[in-house]
Amino acid sequence: MADLQSISAALEALLAGVNPVEAESVSLDAAAGRVLAADVMATLNVPPFDNSAMDGYALRASDAGQWLPISQRIAAGAKSAPLAPGSCARIFTGGELPEGADCVVMQERVSVEADKALIPANIPVDDNVRRQGRDVRQGECLLKKGLRLEAAALGHLAGQGITHVSVRSRPRVALLSTGDEIVDPGTPLAPGQIYNSNRPMLKRLLENFGADVVRVMSVPDDYTQTVALLTQAAAEADVVVSTGGVSVGEEDHVKAALEQLGQMDLWRLAIRPGKPLALGRVPRDDGSEARFIGLPGNPVSGFVGAWLFLRPLMGVLMACPALAELPALTATANFDTSTGPRQHYMRVSLRFTPVGLVADAFADQNSGVLSSCIEADAFAVIPPNDQVRQGDTVNCLWLAV
Repeated sequence: MADLQSISAALEALLAGVNPVEAESVSLDAAAGRVLAADVMATLNVPPFDNSAMDGYALRASDAGQWLPISQRIAAGAKSAPLAPGSCARIFTGGELPEGADCVVMQERVSVEADKALIPANIPVDDNVRRQGRDVRQGECLLKKGLRLEAAALGHLAGQGITHVSVRSRPRVALLSTGDEIVDPGTPLAPGQIYNSNRPMLKRLLENFGADVVRVMSVPDDYTQTVALLTQAAAEADVVVSTGGVSVGEEDHVKAALEQLGQMDLWRLAIRPGKPLALGRVPRDDGSEARFIGLPGNPVSGFVGAWLFLRPLMGVLMACPALAELPALTATANFDTSTGPRQHYMRVSLRFTPVGLVADAFADQNSGVLSSCIEADAFAVIPPNDQVRQGDTVNCLWLAV
């Protein structure tokens, strides 16, 4: 097994010399899931003025503990007047705190008769007050570049009145399926044929990782056509992903086509599943090159390879650190296993229990059993030549996007 390469060596080869894709401006409505290409600076304070955190009465804390006349009523969105000395103001959630007031008492604690309110004693300064700039201060960095824009970040941008934002372009990906035995759903199966499960699976994963799948191709078991389609794919995409055709069979032409067209950086990994994996580059006519990842044809191997290689590549292409590395965690193994000379990536589900996180392994870890991936929350990473017993602590990679 000396010729098999490690995950770390494969990632180093894959990511060497990769530069981020260009930036583009998109509307905030279209920015969900995109990666910021530049820092965003705050132009407004949030909140923009001191306001009440609840419905109640605004007053000076020093006036608490007595009956106070109600000098004004302040609704959310209305302009307040300075608070008259020795008085309180009826105020509603979000209402502007009047000048002179320094606290708000919730209405449930106040007795009201006519135009007066009995305020309880010992109300602390700033009680139930949201001060100007508590969340965001004008001139500060609102969001840093490299952040993937999800719900809270989008709300943060909207709170500044922002309508457009600079984000990284989606890396363009061409997805190739190799093999005469692979046919698309909807086509009657001939003897020896199977339906293409890799294409929809990988397309969805790539889209979740931030890519734009610009081309899907079926590649027959023919060397000349493999070269032609690989050349076409590289001309249209930043990354070319193939499934199958990278092993040592007589009809596996992708590896040979890649070596003729461009550069093979690495082939065959010391991992299970997914040993036959090819990494390389395909040059274009303009002198640039497309990155190539040849995943195994077995669906589980493709699933594992996508998380281990396609996700970090998309992260580097979009300069998004959170995508470039899978989150690591530890769990208690609820299974027994042992490994040979290859590192095993076991599909596990995770349970939160009173004693901590527990990993349950799927019974059949064969690389052809795609059902083991459906409810998988993580990969339990079992080192080579190791043995795990129930109750042992195992390192896991959390499958999060």
